Amino acid sequence: MYDEYFHKAAELAERGLPFATATVVRAQAPTSGKPGDRAIVTLDGVMYGWIGGSCAQPTVVREARRAIVEDRSMLIRLSPTPGLEPVPPGMVEVPMTCFSGGTIEVYIEPQQPRPRLVVVGHLPVAQSLIHLGKALNYRVIAVAPSEEQAAVQGADEVHASSAEIAGWITPLTFVVVATHGYGDEEALADALRSDAPYVGLIASRKRAESVRDALRPMGIAEERLARLRAPAGLDIHARRGDEIALSIMAEIVQVRRGLEQIAWAQRVDDAAGAPGQAPVTAIDPVCGMTVEVATARATHEHAGVTYYFCCPGCRGRFARTPERFLHPEAEAAEGIAPSAASRALPTP
Repeated sequence: MYDEYFHKAAELAERGLPFATATVVRAQAPTSGKPGDRAIVTLDGVMYGWIGGSCAQPTVVREARRAIVEDRSMLIRLSPTPGLEPVPPGMVEVPMTCFSGGTIEVYIEPQQPRPRLVVVGHLPVAQSLIHLGKALNYRVIAVAPSEEQAAVQGADEVHASSAEIAGWITPLTFVVVATHGYGDEEALADALRSDAPYVGLIASRKRAESVRDALRPMGIAEERLARLRAPAGLDIHARRGDEIALSIMAEIVQVRRGLEQIAWAQRVDDAAGAPGQAPVTAIDPVCGMTVEVATARATHEHAGVTYYFCCPGCRGRFARTPERFLHPEAEAAEGIAPSAASRALPTP
């Protein structure tokens, strides 16, 4: 199980995809989750690993996705009796109304993808970009001819050609071509054929137009040419090579944060649901748990309404006697003690 956990974490990090880790830090029986149990949750709600049974998983998945969207760690307590124990500062208590009882506390930590910086070139401005990228915690991939690679210092990877650049691209990969006229077009063609969100060229405006003209006969479409930032960098009146590198990294940071804001907004929209769609979460009418509609393990239609359940067991109980759970007040009126599940239903 732990092999799957670490392999999946490495795979998602290599692909540049966000995820969250969830670790059980405290458990009070009866519960199947034990301290040290851990899992990985992806943004689309898939869990790898183990943090407990069907009662805990939907809530942990929901809160893990929230942690990814909001980019913040959280400590949650899943308890059948919320409010009875003191809640430490920073902890969020979530009702867990399954029949098994028990309490678990889970630490959830989002893992955002590490951005990548691809620097093509070996001259001083390229070296300055490598140093700045490393200082800002980018994974730096350098491209330089074999005979010039000794001049490239500090990169995480060094390659002799940009031909494989498409395989290095993630949603947060930024490419800068700093070859100063030695193979600009080939490197830019490789970069522009990829899905890199940023492709910059260090060149004068005149040289940049010449390069664009050279790229068209190489099959680079106009919409891809429009993505080329040339001259690269914000206008900070840079003169020296290290200043030019600084202006380019400033532009990359600007683009990166803009991309992240768009991504976060999209994730929030996805979590909220579009108008007219079913709500993202629903209440299991049997046990009272909050269930994510998109990943519900069981559903049942009754009187034209779809109900969502945390597990097939709850669905089976509901299917046998739906009125018992939809109208628990009828039981009380007839002198029948409401079931534990009925008592767990939220007050209208």
